[in-house]
Amino acid sequence: MFGFRDIEIIRSVVRYGGFRAASDATGLAQSAISRRIRHLEDRMGITIFERDGRGVRLSATGRRLCDEAEVLIAQRDRILGELTQGVMAGVVRLGVAETMTHTILPRLLTDLGQRHPMLRFEISVDTSDQMGQALKDDTLDVVIMLRDQAPRGIALTPVPPVTMGWFVSPAHFTLPDPADIDDLAALPIVSFPKTTSPHRQVLELLTPGRRQPATVHGSASIATMLHLVRQGFGIGTIPHSIVEAWPHSMLHEINVRPKARLPDLEFGICYDPERNEEIGREISRAALEISSV
Repeated sequence: MFGFRDIEIIRSVVRYGGFRAASDATGLAQSAISRRIRHLEDRMGITIFERDGRGVRLSATGRRLCDEAEVLIAQRDRILGELTQGVMAGVVRLGVAETMTHTILPRLLTDLGQRHPMLRFEISVDTSDQMGQALKDDTLDVVIMLRDQAPRGIALTPVPPVTMGWFVSPAHFTLPDPADIDDLAALPIVSFPKTTSPHRQVLELLTPGRRQPATVHGSASIATMLHLVRQGFGIGTIPHSIVEAWPHSMLHEINVRPKARLPDLEFGICYDPERNEEIGREISRAALEISSV
């Protein structure tokens, strides 16, 4: 119905006190200014200026139009400034594996918020396979996920590995010190979901050569894993950093023989370099800086 140029012309008439003064100030012909405003009034079906023998003044509708238009002009100028001056702004759809929500995520978002106050984050917590698909479908911009489940064709920045341990509630189970694979496999085990590499690694560690395969339960929720292990449902394969962050869980690490030790979890910052290289590189920078402290 109207453009920024229309608003600028109306503002010039108000600012300089009439069509003739606006013509002198802007270099536009007075007739062109009058014609443009008249056509705008006709298109919108409103009266912007009330005319009398002493000149023109804004109508009540015209004043409201100018007030609302000032907001639009301010938003336009802000957007142009952000785009031309390299300011990061807008919404970032960030996918995070739950392990990272208890470790790197809080400090990461604090750092990014301080550096780029115009950014807004929509955070999704899911399994790495689900987030990898969301990254391909462009429903997430950047993902912190297990590296071996990252889709092809994406940019990946490794972050320091997360160490894993076997944990138990001493009130429910007593194991030898150190425990061997047979000792662990004899008990129910709570681990990551069966679609993930940590779950497969546990099965590969405990199952070979056994008539009875180990019983490994999968959970997508680390909080659920902690509660199940605490209540004696089984022993758990849990990141050290998670148990340290939840001291009230009262879990103890099981001392195991070297061949029963769990491999580290390898995570990475992943993004499509064609769509999200700028924000992907910035999140990667922040994650590496935080991890090095």
